[in-house]
Order: sequence, then C-alpha cells, then structure tokens
Amino acid sequence: MIDHTRFFKKVTDSIVTIILYVLLLVLIAGMMRILLDIPSVAIDSLEGGFNKIVTNVLTLFIVIEFFKTFADYSKLDRIKLTDITDVTILIAMREVTVGLYSKSFGFETIFALSALLLVLGVIRVLAVRYSPEKV
Repeated sequence: MIDHTRFFKKVTDSIVTIILYVLLLVLIAGMMRILLDIPSVAIDSLEGGFNKIVTNVLTLFIVIEFFKTFADYSKLDRIKLTDITDVTILIAMREVTVGLYSKSFGFETIFALSALLLVLGVIRVLAVRYSPEKV
C-alpha cells in the first residue's frame, strides 16, 4: 500500500527543489543582465540607462525574496505570512518606482498602490506581532 502522505511530501520536496534551482538560474541571469546594462548608462541617456538598472535591481530583489521564501519552505515545510507579504510589498514598491520613473502612472494608480502598500504594511506588522512562533 502506498503511503500517500510520504509520497506527497517527496513530490512537493522535488518540486520545491526544482523551483529553487530555477530561481538560482534566474538570479544569475538577472545579475548578468544588470552587468550588461551598465554600459547603457554611459551610452544611452543617463535617465534611460538608470531606469533600466533600477528596474532590473528591484526585480532581482523580488527574485531574491522568492528564493528565500522557497528555501524557508524547504526547511520548515510551511510558508510564513511575513515572507509572502515581503514579496508582495517589494512587487508593489517596484511598480510604484517604475511608474514614477517612466511617468506612466496617473494619480489614481499611485493612490491605489499606496493604499495596497499601507494594507500590506499593516498585515506585516500584525503577522510579526501575533506570530505563532511567539505564542
């Protein structure tokens, strides 16, 4: 008879390991992309090249947070709410920053993303304050 719990655990562990390797490759590719974009700051307009590098660095931070989340999951067998809110906060902050640099957002979008950041910040504080690890 198959032990379904052990089988499920092995499959999820395998999937998480594959995702970690993919994220590691993405981190390396992202770093290479940033290094290759450095000459564009000098060649292109300073603003255009700077926008590319800022966007790529912020995207790399998001990938790093995903990597950290999956690494924690592989150790603890659970996903922490704080890790997910950290990733979501970084994604929202990246969008605000990219939108401000490209001047493509209206005030409604900036306001909506700011409200989202406020809500996520409150969730993050509550998750740390009422963590199950402290209880």
